[in-house]
Amino acid sequence: MMNKLFTALGIVGVPISVIGSILQWSAVIMFIVYCVTIVALASIIGRATESLAIVMGPRIGGLLNATFGNAVELIISIFALKAGLISIVLASLTGSVLGNLLLVAGLSFFVGGLKYKRQSFDVHEARHNAGLLIFAVIVAFVIPEVFTHTMNDRDTMTISIGISIILILLYLAALLFKFVTHRGIYQDQDKPNEKKKKEEKPEWGKIKAIVVLFIATIAVAYVSEHLVGTFEVVGETFGWSELFIGVIIVAIVGNAAEHASAVIMAYKNKMDVAVEIAVGSTLQVAMFVLPILVLLSLIFPTSMPLVFTWPELISMVTGVLLMIMLSNDGDSNWFDGAVLLAAYVIMGIGFYFI
Repeated sequence: MMNKLFTALGIVGVPISVIGSILQWSAVIMFIVYCVTIVALASIIGRATESLAIVMGPRIGGLLNATFGNAVELIISIFALKAGLISIVLASLTGSVLGNLLLVAGLSFFVGGLKYKRQSFDVHEARHNAGLLIFAVIVAFVIPEVFTHTMNDRDTMTISIGISIILILLYLAALLFKFVTHRGIYQDQDKPNEKKKKEEKPEWGKIKAIVVLFIATIAVAYVSEHLVGTFEVVGETFGWSELFIGVIIVAIVGNAAEHASAVIMAYKNKMDVAVEIAVGSTLQVAMFVLPILVLLSLIFPTSMPLVFTWPELISMVTGVLLMIMLSNDGDSNWFDGAVLLAAYVIMGIGFYFI
């Protein structure tokens, strides 16, 4: 039922978005239309990636879901960069990290924990990801803020470019480690699920899923460009700061596909997939999407340095440490989810009043 609803919203939302932009409807109304349309399209993208990944194992499936889910946010951020909205881009990436680690993982643990008293996932994978999270967020994000505090803009941008290149290379090395050089280790963890995977049938065939992905991504690109144009008016109307719009609104809209997919996987007791979506998406944002945006910003009038505000940094570091503490044992329950969700709400309130 929900799938049919999102499909209908996606199909109807795109032409309404086109008509509304041509007729210059109210920015607030169009903001709502654009957000609903993007969420619907993100859901369709999530279903397509799930169809493609159903026979590939939980880690590859999670990687695919995170990648195409982050494609929505990447597109929104590129248009925001083009418009010179640097603070919104950085805030949205902060929101993506917090949203994945606290909201997505929290909802997954909570919803899954209501159905199952104890859910397990690969503890070795959790510890491997913990090291990458500490590097990506605490080392690569905090260090630039510390060292560039007294630097001029040119030197700050030079350091940002260098760190971005290192992050991209390490992210690619992490994929090489997981899927090539140490593939056998992770394959062993997947063997108990092989029979189950064969019994599952994808919603769409391979060709149809690829076509749907292509069309939905183009539609998201169009709607995202117009969504960015409503931020200023919407912020003034509701009294929202650019930081709140980026951290909460854009992050939730841009990551809608992962939010839905991870919770559904947790409800089905597929915690390896749910955790891979939440943590894998965070790593992809921190180590690939953000560095790519820093490098892409060089072609626009205003470059984007890899420098966050202290509220953003402290929130991300707190989210990383909390997630590591709760997931390092390879077990989850509804109370773990409640803790993560409570932390997200507290941070959301804080960003609202900044």
